[in-house]
Amino acid sequence: MYLMQVAIDGPASAGKSTVAKIVAKNLSFIYIDTGAMYRTCTLIARDNQVDYGDEAEILKLIDQSTISFKNKAGEQKVYLNDKDVSLAIRTPEITENVSQVSALAGVRQKMVELQREMAGKNNVIMDGRDIGTTVLPNADVKIFLIASVESRAKRRFLDFQEKGIHQDLKDIEHDIEVRDYKDSHREISPLKKAADAIELDTTNMSIDEVVAKITNLIEKNQKN
Repeated sequence: MYLMQVAIDGPASAGKSTVAKIVAKNLSFIYIDTGAMYRTCTLIARDNQVDYGDEAEILKLIDQSTISFKNKAGEQKVYLNDKDVSLAIRTPEITENVSQVSALAGVRQKMVELQREMAGKNNVIMDGRDIGTTVLPNADVKIFLIASVESRAKRRFLDFQEKGIHQDLKDIEHDIEVRDYKDSHREISPLKKAADAIELDTTNMSIDEVVAKITNLIEKNQKN
C-alpha cells in the first residue's frame, strides 16, 4: 500500500501545527509535530538541570526517555514517558531555548530517525522547519507557510491566553524575530523553503481558508 507524505514547513507561529492537525484529522492521516519533539528534548534538559548546549548529556537523557503522541478526547497530546507535557513544552523558557537544543547535530539526527520511522508506517502530515528539505525530501506534497511577524505574534498571544500563559505581545514579537533569525542561520538544517515547495502566505487568511487550500493540494496530488 502506498503511503503519502505531506511536509509543511515555515517559521514559528505561521499556523503550521494548527492547520496540519485539522487537515490530518479530516483526511485520517497521522499528524507528527516535530517542533513538539524538539521542545520535549529541551524540557528534558531543563528538568534535569542540564545546559542547553551540552549535547552528550542531553543525548544520554533522550536515550533514557520516550517521546510519543497520543490522542485524548480528539486532541493530540505530547507525552514524555507517561507524562503529558503538552503545556509544559509551550512555556516561554522552552520557547526561548528550543532553537539551541534543536541545532545540536546529535539531537537532530536522533529526532530525524524517529520522524522518518513514524512516516514509514502511516500516511502522514509532518510540520517543522526542515521537513521538505531534510527529513522527508521526497514528500509527495511540500508546503511552505509564511506570515508577517505581527500576525504570528498575535496568534501566539491569543493561543497563550487560552492556555493561561501570560506574556506581553511586544515580547512575543521580539521572541519570534529572534527565533526566525536563529532558525534560518543555524548551520544544521536551517529553516529554508524547499525548491519544489508551494509557498502560502497566511497573513490575511483564516484557518479554514488555509485548511481548504492545503487539502485541495493534497487531494489533487492523490488523484495524480
